[in-house]
Amino acid sequence: MSRDHAKPAETPFLELLARGASADAYEQPVLLARAEGGPADRIDALERAKDLALRVRSELEGRRRREAELSALFETAHDLAGLRDLDAVLRAIVQRARSLLGTDVAYLSLNDPERGDTYMRVTEGSVAARFQQLRLGMGEGLGGLVAQTARPYVTDDYFKDARFQHTGTIDAGVRDEGLVAILGVPLMLGHHVIGVLFAADRRARVFEREQIALLGSFAALASAAIDTANLLAETRSALAGLERANEIIRDRSGVIERASDVHDRLAELVLRGGGVHDVAAAVSQVLDGTVEFTEAAAAPEHALEASRADGHVVRHKDDWIAAVAAGDELFGALVLRGHPGLDPVDQLTLERAAMVTSLLLLARRSAAEAEQRVRGELLDDLLDARDRDPRLLDDRARRLHADLSAAHVVLVARLDTIAADADQEAVARRRLWAAASHLAATRHGLAAARDGGTVLLLPLEDGDEATDLARRTARHLGRAVHEAVTVGASAPVRDLAARPDTVAAAHTEAGRCLDALRLLGRCGDGAAAEDFGFLGLLLAGDQNVPGFVERTIGQVVAYDERRGTELVRTLDAYFSCGMSPARTKEALHVHVNTVAQRLERVGRLLGDDWQSPERALEIQLALRLHRLSAPTRH
Repeated sequence: MSRDHAKPAETPFLELLARGASADAYEQPVLLARAEGGPADRIDALERAKDLALRVRSELEGRRRREAELSALFETAHDLAGLRDLDAVLRAIVQRARSLLGTDVAYLSLNDPERGDTYMRVTEGSVAARFQQLRLGMGEGLGGLVAQTARPYVTDDYFKDARFQHTGTIDAGVRDEGLVAILGVPLMLGHHVIGVLFAADRRARVFEREQIALLGSFAALASAAIDTANLLAETRSALAGLERANEIIRDRSGVIERASDVHDRLAELVLRGGGVHDVAAAVSQVLDGTVEFTEAAAAPEHALEASRADGHVVRHKDDWIAAVAAGDELFGALVLRGHPGLDPVDQLTLERAAMVTSLLLLARRSAAEAEQRVRGELLDDLLDARDRDPRLLDDRARRLHADLSAAHVVLVARLDTIAADADQEAVARRRLWAAASHLAATRHGLAAARDGGTVLLLPLEDGDEATDLARRTARHLGRAVHEAVTVGASAPVRDLAARPDTVAAAHTEAGRCLDALRLLGRCGDGAAAEDFGFLGLLLAGDQNVPGFVERTIGQVVAYDERRGTELVRTLDAYFSCGMSPARTKEALHVHVNTVAQRLERVGRLLGDDWQSPERALEIQLALRLHRLSAPTRH
C-alpha cells in the first residue's frame, strides 16, 4: 500500500483548507486516486471528505465574509459616532458597500421634497457625467420605484426589465455608465423614504439575499447618518438662535436706554420751545446718523406716501423716511441718511421724533395764525380809522415789531385766475392771505383780507420805490400761490399812528392802481399810482381801454405787426418832439425823408385829419395807453 493510501482521506483536504485553496483544488485528491487505480472504498472516502471540506470551506468563507461585513458596519458606525462631515460619511458608506458586494459601481440618491424627485448625492466607481447628474421622478427607473414603494428592488438586466418605468433621460444615463445589474434599497427615517442606496454591475448578475440584506444595513447606517446630521444642524441652529437672542437682549437693554434718552431730550426740547431742526439734531445723536427735516415736495413721493398711510418709517434706498403729518395735512418728513440697517426700537425712535416734529409745527402754525389775526385786526383798524389813539396804535404795532412812524406803502393784491366754483375761489383767497401774512411778518408789516383780495402795509426801505416794491410783491406772492397775482401800490405814507386816515386814502389809491393794471391787461404785474399819473383817475371804473386803443390807432398797430415796421414808434416820437419832423428824425436816428414816408403811411391809415387838435389828443392818449398795456420788462 502506498503512503498516500495509508493516509486518512481527510488529510489532503485539511491541507487545502489550511492554505485557503480555491474550490477547484478540492477535486485534485479524488482525481489522483482514480488515476492511480485506487480502491473504490478509498475513492468513496475521498469524495465524502471532499464534500465535507467544501462545506467547511464555505462555512469559513461565510464567516470571514460576515466578519468583514460586521467590521465594515462597525467602522461605518464608528464614523457615524464621530460625525463631522455628512458627505464624507456617505462617501465611506458607498465605498464600503461597493467593496463588500464586489460591484463595479455604488451610489446613493436623496429625495428632493420641493421638486418631488430624487437626485444623485454620492457615487463611487462612476465614470459618466450624465449619470452622476441624473434626477429621477418618483416611480421612474428602478431607483424611482424604490423611493416610491419603500421596498428593495433588484434587476439582473436593467434594459430587459419591464417592472419599472423607463425614461429616455434615465436610460441614457444608465447606458452611458454601462450598467446592467442593479440593486437598490430604500433609505428610511421612520416610515418615510429619504433616498435610495444602490449597488450595480456592468454585467448580468444575480444578487443574493445576504447581499441585499447587507446593502440594507448600509442603507440604515446612511439614514442614521443623515438623521444625525440633520439633528446636529438643528442643534447648531438652535444654539446660534440662542446666541442671537442673547445678543438681542443685550442690544435691547442698550436700545431701551437710548430710547429713554431720546424721550427725555425730546420732552426737554418741547418744554423749552425748541424747533424742528433741534429735534433732528437730537435724534441724529441718538441714532448715530444724520437726520434732516425735508419739505414734502423734496422728499421721495412714494416712500413719503407709504409712511403717511402706514404710520411707520419706510426704507428708501439707504435712507429711512418718517412722514411728518397731522390728520390729512402733510408737512414733510424726517429723513435718516445713509443708514441701511435700523432695528425696530430705533425705527420707533424716528417715528416718535416725527410725531414731536408735527406737534411743534402745529404749535408754530397756531402761533403764526394768531399773530396773523392780530396783524390783520390792527390793519383793519387803520383802514377803518376806528382807533385814533396814537399811543394805543403804536403800542399794538410795537408788539408786532412794526414801526408806524416809518414810511409805508399800502398794497392791494388780487388773484387773476378765475376759480371753477365758490369753494375753490375761497381756498385760493385763503392761500393768498396766508402768503401775504407770511410776507408781512417777515417784513415787519401788516396784512389783512379785504374786499375779495388782500391788503398789505409794508415799510419802504431807504432808496426803494413804491413801484419796485409792488413788482417784487407781485412776483413773491405769485410764486407762493402758483398763480398770477396783480398788485397795486399807493404812494408812500408816514406817521400812520398820528394820521390813521391816510391809510384809508392810500388804500383807495392802491385799489385804483390795481384797477388800472387789470384794465390795461397787465395781470400778474405790479405798479404804483405814480406810474400812471392822471391816467390812474381816468382808468378807474369799467372803461373799455382795449376798445378805445383799437378804434384810435388799431390800424397802425396792425400794420406794424404785419409788416414789421415802426409806425407806432415813429408816431410816438413825432408827438414827443412837438410834431417836428426834423427833431423826430434826430430822435429816431433816421433820415428826414424816412420820417416823412412813415407819417404819410400813418395818414393813409388814420385819415387826413389825424393831426387835427382833437384827433391828435386822442391818438396821443391811445399811444400812452398802448405803451402802458404792453408787457413790462422786469
